[in-house]
Order: sequence, then C-alpha cells, then structure tokens
Amino acid sequence: MSDNPSFVLKGILDVEILQKPVPEIDPNEVLVEVKKTGICGSDVHFLVHGRIGDFVVEKPMVLGHEAAGVVSKVGSNVTNVKVGDRVAMEPGATCRKCEACKEGRYQLCPDVIFAATPPTDGTLARYYRLPSDLAYPLPPNLSLEDGAMMEPLSVAVHAVSKLGALRSNQSVAVFGCGPVGLLCMAVAKALGASRVIAVDIVPSRLEFAKAYAATDVFLPPPMEKDESKITFSLRNAQAMKDKLGIADRGPEAIDLVLDASGAEVSIQTGIRIVKSGGTYVQVGMGNPNINVDMFVVICKELVLKGSFRYGPGDYPLAIALAASGKVDVKPLVSHRFPFTQAREAFETTRSGKSPDGKGVIKAIISGPDVDINDA
Repeated sequence: MSDNPSFVLKGILDVEILQKPVPEIDPNEVLVEVKKTGICGSDVHFLVHGRIGDFVVEKPMVLGHEAAGVVSKVGSNVTNVKVGDRVAMEPGATCRKCEACKEGRYQLCPDVIFAATPPTDGTLARYYRLPSDLAYPLPPNLSLEDGAMMEPLSVAVHAVSKLGALRSNQSVAVFGCGPVGLLCMAVAKALGASRVIAVDIVPSRLEFAKAYAATDVFLPPPMEKDESKITFSLRNAQAMKDKLGIADRGPEAIDLVLDASGAEVSIQTGIRIVKSGGTYVQVGMGNPNINVDMFVVICKELVLKGSFRYGPGDYPLAIALAASGKVDVKPLVSHRFPFTQAREAFETTRSGKSPDGKGVIKAIISGPDVDINDA
C-alpha cells in the first residue's frame, strides 16, 4: 500500500505533503492510523533551522511526534491492543538491551528511534508504526485530541514527579508559561503542591496560568540599559522574593524550581529562589552555553537535574491524571487545523498567534480525511 499522505520537511522552511509507503510492521508492532498530532517547539525548530544540537536533518523527514490514533493493524505477537482501539502513542522506541534501558531509564538509550528526530519519520502521516507496548489505550472519557496531549503531559510528569520527586504540600515555581510549563504547573497541583508560582514575561500568559493551575504569578521587571544578565537575575530574584514572600528556608521556601523557558536569566533566577537543599530541574531548551553561579549551587547544596523526554511509567501516570480529571489538557488546545493546512499550522505556531490575533498555546493537526472537530 502507498496511500500514506505525509507532511514532509525537505529543507529549511521547505515542506510538502507527499505520498509515502505504508509502513510494514513486525510481530511485536502495531500500525496506527494517526488522527491527531500536536505541534511541538522542536518540530518548529527543525523547520526553521534544520537541526537541534547534534540532530541534523540531512534527508527529507516527516514531522510530528505528539500523536494519538486508532490501531489499524497488529503484529502476530500483540496482545495488549486490538484493531480499532484508540491509543496515545509514545514516540520513542528503544533497544531494551543497553544499560540505560535495563536500569529503567530508557529515555537515555543511545539507540532510541524517536519520531521526527533525524533520520526517523514522524507522525504527521496517515499511518505510523510503533512497538505495541508504546500504544496506550485511551479511557472512554478521553478524546483522541486529549490523547495527543499525553506526550507533552508526560514530559511534565517526568520533570515534576519522577525527577522533581514532588511531594504533597511542597512549593513549586515554574519559569515559562508555554504548554510544557503550564502542564508542569498542572501536574504539581494535581500531586498536591501547596503553592504553584508561574513566571513569565508576557502578562497574558500569566493570566492564563493563574486561571489554569498557578496559585501565584510573577512578572519580571524589565532589564535596565547595559545591565548584565547576572546582575539582572540577582535583582529579579530579590524582587520575586519580596513580592511573593519567598524565604530561603522553612514553610515559605520553594522546594522545587522547574525552568521550561530555556532563558538564561530564568535559570540564573531559579537557582537563587529555590530553597537551600532544594531541587532545580531544567526542562526547557535554549542557548546551551550560559553562565551559572556555581557558588550558589555549592553553598545551597542544590540538586540540579536535566529532564529529557519521559521514561517508564510516565505515560500511564499522565493518562491517569487526565482521565481522573486532575489535569485538564483541553484548555491548552488553542488552534485546530486539517491535514491539508499543516503548513499554516506551523506558520501560526511559529508566529505565536493566528491572523485573528489569538495567541497560540497548542495547535493540533488532524490526520488525513479527519474532521478537526472529530474527537
């Protein structure tokens, strides 16, 4: 079969819908008819720059990795799902044999095959194949659009629950009110955080965060002329402490800081407002070469962690949080596009707002021949 229309990145800012062969599956794999795919910042980065770090697009590649669909075909050994099941799709297949996989950190597998990471094709196509255990059946009360949101929600679950080890009644600050930052706030709230502080430089984003999951918001002051980033971060951290009553120790301290912005000044501020002995988790990607005051890290005995994708148990917990109503992903879907308008979806996400002026949080592209309102 070759009826597999796919949204292909051919070069920088060069995309086209092309026909690709329908993937053949192995005995332990499933073929999923993709119904919904969300646009991630990494997809846009590949479109605009043709690379992310060491991952370089050297040949045409199908974009997309935040996806859900309906099982179309199952391999001979598959027992966990059947044809017709609605599933959320975890987009990274690992080797299952290396040290990282065996110790339960498969997200660090050196041989991971990840959707829309060169040279692997992504999910913006009619069909996508994956190992059957990475296809998670959706509860009846979750739509396929909700299913596509399980990927960014799993990123937040991994950062907050697994790496941040958040416990009930702890305080959290999240820098960056994009989709992942908002979902980090929602996960923290769902897991019992007593305080969830949202930080962003865009007032409208803070308004959304406060209505969605944050208990407090903070708008950083503008940088002064010729002010260094380090100097600004010192001033910004003190302003944040003063306005929100944040202490270095005790019940008014911040137990966990997550940065979902990648901005250097956010990172510098974050390590200054987290409590002594607290945990800092880096989720957002920005300039890889930044200045960090290691004296602060040492003197406060901070635990610094990088968060990369998701690992064992993160997808099931994400689905459970959404299915129980503890995390509502629906408000984050701001824009919907048919497959034939995938290019417009990327342009809208890249610009940050649609022609009508509505700001983008998350854009969802329906699969070929799927109505944008079809759940």
